[in-house]
Order: sequence, then C-alpha cells, then structure tokens
Amino acid sequence: MPSISRTSDKPDTQSSEYQRLAKNACCICAAGISNKTLAVNHLRASRFYVKEFLSIFAADMAKKIEKTNAARLLDKAGIAYNLIPYEFDENDLAAQHVAASLGQDIARVFKTLVLHGDKTGYLVCVVPGNAEVGLKALAKASGNKKVEMIPMKDLLGVTGYIRGGCSPVGMKKRFPTFFHSTVLDFDTVYVSAGVRGLQLEIAPGDLVRFTGGFVADVAEV
Repeated sequence: MPSISRTSDKPDTQSSEYQRLAKNACCICAAGISNKTLAVNHLRASRFYVKEFLSIFAADMAKKIEKTNAARLLDKAGIAYNLIPYEFDENDLAAQHVAASLGQDIARVFKTLVLHGDKTGYLVCVVPGNAEVGLKALAKASGNKKVEMIPMKDLLGVTGYIRGGCSPVGMKKRFPTFFHSTVLDFDTVYVSAGVRGLQLEIAPGDLVRFTGGFVADVAEV
C-alpha cells in the first residue's frame, strides 16, 4: 500500500492520496466487510485519520439510506430526527432483537401496537420493547370499556405498515395514540421508521406532539 507523506501526525485531508484512501475505506465498509481494521488501515491507523474516516463514512452511508414516508413527514414538520439502520431478522422481529442490533437499552426502544376499542375504534399504543400493553389501563385511558389487539392480517390494511415496520408516524389515518409514561424519561427514543431494518431516533416530546398523542401508564412490564 502506498504510504502517505506527512510532516506531522495530522493528515492533509485535501491531498489526492488521502481522498483516495478515504474513498477506498468507505467502499470497503459499504460492501459489507465487517473487519473495521482493514478499512482503518487504509487511513494509516492514525487517530486523526480514523476520526476523518468515521466522518466521511457516516456521511457516505447517510446518503445511501432511503427516507421513508414517516421521515418525510417529519422533515415537512421541521422536526429533527436520525435514521438508524440495523440488521433485521425476518424470523425474529421482536423488540429485543432490534434493541440488541442497535446496541441500545430496550427500555428506550419502543414498539408500536394497534388495537381496537369498543367505543373509539382503532387506536395506537407505543410501549417499551420489554413491556406489553396493559389492556385495562389502555381502555381506561382511551375511554373504552374494552380494547383488544387487531389481527396481524389486518395490520397492513389499517395502517399501511407491516409487522416489524409499524411506525406511530405516517399511518394511513391518524388514530388516537397513547405512549407509555416512561417515554419521557429519555432525551431521545427509538421507534420504527416505517420499514424493517430502519429506526427513527427522535426526541419523545416531538414525537408525542407530532402524533397528537397522549402520555399515560399503559404498559405492563
């Protein structure tokens, strides 16, 4: 591998050689090679090069993430968020797997569930990944005598989303939405971006306001 000439530890980020190596490193990672050492070695293992590489790689990968309808709606509303990709498993769409893939506390990764109330009709409940909907608590909070989960086969028709990619943002219609109270315990939380393999990281206050949601104790751990 050609060496990079330098008079100090800090690289010349404008040099053609640096740009070539940085591009090669991004291409290596984008191709799916998990050995980060290989990519970092293209930047000569200097901490300055590593920092520059991570910045370039993050920008490069951000361009490759296709925005979902949920993301576009947040853009239109001027709400800040991050799109976070993760590797999903069709055989394991549980929130535990999502949290592990993200490397985040599962209490901060929220799942979106759709139910039907005997008085109000369809409603949405957003609870921590390690919790379940408290049906009695949700019924009381939503003004129903009884609520129940909708059949999975109805999810796409009702919301426009499929299991593992159901977001509280951007459903076909705006339904009453209830967030478990712990959503406000975090600076940001994670919810589906509307497709499998992509999460929205967003400030909970912004999420609640955008969906016109209510915050209540509606989960059972």
